[in-house]
Amino acid sequence: SPFFQHALNSGIRRYHVSPALCQRAKVAMSHFEPNEYVNYEKLEKNINIVRKRLDRPLTLSEKIVYGHLDDPAKQEIERGKTYLRLRPDRVAMQDATAQMAMLQFISSGLPKVAVPSTIHCDHLIEAQSGGEKDLRRAKDINQEVYNFLATAGAKYGVGFWKPGSGIIHQIILENYSYPGVMLIGTDSHTPNGGGLGGICIGVGGADAVDVMAGIPWELKCPKVIGVKLTGKLSGWTSPKDVILKVAGILTVKGGTGAIIEYHGPGVDSISCTGMATICNMGAEIGATTSIFPYNARMKKYLGKTGRADIAALADEFKQHLVPDSGCQYDQVIEINLSELKPHINGPFTPDLAHPVSDIGAVAEKEGWPVDIRVGLIGSCTNSSYEDMGRSAAVAKQALAHGLKCKSKFTITPGSEQIRATIERDGYAKILREVGGLVLANACGPCIGQWDRKDIKKGEKNTIVTSYNRNFTGRNDANPETHAFVTSPEIVTALSIAGTLKFNPETDYLTGADGKKFKLEAPDADELPKLEFDPGQDTYQYPPKDGSGQHVDVSPTSQRLQLLEPFDKWDGKDLEDMLILIKVKGKCTTDHISAAGPWLKFRGHLDNISNNLLIGAINIENGKANSVRNALTQEFGPVPDTARYYKKMGVKWAVIGDENYGEGSSREHAALEPRHLGGRVIITKSFARIHETNLKKQGLLPLTFADPADYNKIHPVDKLSIVGLKDFAPGKPLKCIIKHPNGSQETIMLNHTFNESQIEWFQAGSALNRMKELQQKSS
Repeated sequence: SPFFQHALNSGIRRYHVSPALCQRAKVAMSHFEPNEYVNYEKLEKNINIVRKRLDRPLTLSEKIVYGHLDDPAKQEIERGKTYLRLRPDRVAMQDATAQMAMLQFISSGLPKVAVPSTIHCDHLIEAQSGGEKDLRRAKDINQEVYNFLATAGAKYGVGFWKPGSGIIHQIILENYSYPGVMLIGTDSHTPNGGGLGGICIGVGGADAVDVMAGIPWELKCPKVIGVKLTGKLSGWTSPKDVILKVAGILTVKGGTGAIIEYHGPGVDSISCTGMATICNMGAEIGATTSIFPYNARMKKYLGKTGRADIAALADEFKQHLVPDSGCQYDQVIEINLSELKPHINGPFTPDLAHPVSDIGAVAEKEGWPVDIRVGLIGSCTNSSYEDMGRSAAVAKQALAHGLKCKSKFTITPGSEQIRATIERDGYAKILREVGGLVLANACGPCIGQWDRKDIKKGEKNTIVTSYNRNFTGRNDANPETHAFVTSPEIVTALSIAGTLKFNPETDYLTGADGKKFKLEAPDADELPKLEFDPGQDTYQYPPKDGSGQHVDVSPTSQRLQLLEPFDKWDGKDLEDMLILIKVKGKCTTDHISAAGPWLKFRGHLDNISNNLLIGAINIENGKANSVRNALTQEFGPVPDTARYYKKMGVKWAVIGDENYGEGSSREHAALEPRHLGGRVIITKSFARIHETNLKKQGLLPLTFADPADYNKIHPVDKLSIVGLKDFAPGKPLKCIIKHPNGSQETIMLNHTFNESQIEWFQAGSALNRMKELQQKSS
């Protein structure tokens, strides 16, 4: 495509943020890259070009997105329709997704990354005994993977945050996000950085490779949903309740294709880390990202995290870091924070919203267990100093009356800096005294890295967390665990009471002396009075010259596997494909490529492909991981059936329901079907990141022109996709359904491919296409 060609002809860029353009002040983007500068002048220049073209007030989202356009003078711009070519400022990767991203970058043949990039080791540490023991165990078990990531980072110029440093999004907030930055990260909760006024977007590893390669990155021009906040947060109501309420309003797909932009007078009553919490969980409504306007709370946080120079520069350019007066949103939601009540969402989906005051009665009516087995606080969503302080304030009151948690209770610090600071300031001690176990600075139970021993698989039970996601089996691999999401302080209060029937705003507890008492609403400092304690040094700088660095991938490794290119399209229609599975109901990336114990195979495509769609429900028999082999008529596991079809040279398709691929950014959910011979995924609708990931790997994500046509396809049918020779943007494709009785019917399928994405399909993958263009340009 022309822009790929242009990027490659002009040479791979070396850190495109040019210091020469920052004439007012040279301010480093981070302490770790002292020679890479915040470039507000370039942002301002691009915004002015676009403003003149569009001749209308701009939302904050538009200013930052359009401010990063590769060609602001000529780029076609229409919200919700055109594809933008963008130049993000930096890339961040967590260790589970970084393996495949770095393997793809190695496969590209490029010598060094073109923009500042980092790897964060947070996903592979299993919660078992407590922080220090779990970290030591993880370093031992994952030594091969950590060594690969560290050496690959050193060779290709990528900063490396060692295991124990903390969760990627907390590290980004503390060190890398800033007002006006555009950052892409290989994790769906990358929007956390919107709490500092950045456009931070979750992507798959192949997208990250584009940016690291210095190629313009594509994004469908987002719509903008405005959330106007009025009133003021107080009492038990927390920032988490804002997004729990919004999730209830918009549902898990209501934000798809849009940026959620918070604005209004209520914004100033929310701390910077509270704004990050709200942006973080915006991933659960399918939003491209979420953002808050630059304000004094962000300035305060920047100062406390050693970046007062960035705040001073942001003050100079503030007009570009807030929305224009009179800007228009595609949809507006208004929330009065003064009237907002504490919420708890779940079970099994993050958009099932309930006021805390109602949840006990609802649970009893629905037959959900009301006794809480475990309360878990922390995660990338809610592990700030303020979060820990508010939880400790609740715990301190219980201890004063001789009470401890009735439920098991765990605490996950978001970073080494948070861990060290809450230890110094006494919060960790209080949380331990009330019965808590402090886990490692990592994702842990939030992503299924939890060696849970208190229940058996299949046992019906309830847990409450301050996490962001509560899909079936996500936390502990038990499909009967009813997981509810709420704020850390509500988790703490409910864990002390031990039941969903407790409402801390109105109900009383009985102290050890037999006297009743009521918990007061927690109050805590948003930032420490002293400076943050940085804790242990856990960062590895990439050397200036990494060309002599050796990256080791053993051919016999069970954890790592170098990538082989996918096959190129043969120029023909896809005829007589078998249906691997017709999925019934919700199918998230957890269903398509489970996490938990499978995380250890994230760098080995063939091994991890053994979890393909094992959590998806087969409409034919209502079971998970049991599908009919159309060639043998025997039922068996999904991956085994896919491997059999591949061995027999038979192409296959998947039929899905609404919002297919909801959840994580994991591109393994796209790599696995491609590796095992899949060619087409047909659904009622897709989640944004997963649809892009499928395109990147040379698959065809297609949607029913008429959603009712989902009912016309049966698992025993054969499908042919007709019209691929004339495959073009906006032009539907035909699908011929062949039934076992010999009858046929034709339905129409829509797609969102643009010209360059069609080239990805034709080349076999986006990476194949990049290499083709490199060869031509050289």
